[in-house]
Amino acid sequence: MPSVGLASDIAAFYSAQSAFSDPGGWAARFDGLGADPAELARIARGLMIHRLEGGIFGVDIPVDRLHDDAETRYVDDILRIVVDRDPAPLDRPRAPGDRFVGVCRDFALLHCALLRHAGVPARVRYGFANYFDSTGFHHDHMVTEYWDGDTARWRLADAQLADPVVATAHRIDFDPMDVPREDFLVAGKAWRAVRARRAHPASFGVAPGTPLHGEWFVVGCVRIDLAAVNRVESLLWDVWGAGAGSDAEMTDEIRALYDEVAVVTGDDVPFAAARALFAGHDGLRTPASVLSLAPFNGPVEVALR
Repeated sequence: MPSVGLASDIAAFYSAQSAFSDPGGWAARFDGLGADPAELARIARGLMIHRLEGGIFGVDIPVDRLHDDAETRYVDDILRIVVDRDPAPLDRPRAPGDRFVGVCRDFALLHCALLRHAGVPARVRYGFANYFDSTGFHHDHMVTEYWDGDTARWRLADAQLADPVVATAHRIDFDPMDVPREDFLVAGKAWRAVRARRAHPASFGVAPGTPLHGEWFVVGCVRIDLAAVNRVESLLWDVWGAGAGSDAEMTDEIRALYDEVAVVTGDDVPFAAARALFAGHDGLRTPASVLSLAPFNGPVEVALR
């Protein structure tokens, strides 16, 4: 049973769909796909291509899809795009040129939706992966975290790596369904490493050589991860509440707040505390609308469902 060893209230919370992961009218297409996390990751992988994977798969991704697909917030809208391009059953991998063009968040969210539909407690986690770069840089990344009832523990799963072609391209030497915690630092753990000076803040961000790195960036990831463990799976570039737009804007007050948030966004998530902190703090709780700093279509204020 998928929730063995997990408190019933926590299992129920993470087995339920969120406004973002709910497949809506497409739910029937999830029926019969099973509950195996690895198989569900392969299904999600077969429906999507990352916007930077054109070279890996040898396809030219149309500009409109590069710009628009990854701005899709909700799984039901993602599925509509997938089915419009190819109405085949979801367990039939699409040709790379027919896939939804997303980012890491989309792989994680769809995998999470499939797991929840099967009754497997799952949540999206935001943090930093060191397996896309050999220089020690930690790339911001989203993965799925699911409860493994057989071992009674939370496992990190990277559905983006579920295709051997992609895993080989990135020289992955671990099971994508059990990502080592030293290779993926959840956001709170990364912030604690920065604060303890075990890691340099400039080594965390989107990519080396870009301005999107540093303390302020890690803080933003912690905020998004807190929302995600509360089943609010926003886009990576959504902005709200307490934070900063650069390291120069960081204050001791902001640092102290995220020291508190980091306690509930580590490898272990104290459920009641994470729920209370998110619900009780205006600077952390996701509001009815957010500022989307989308790479192509932003900035724009977006009302959430």
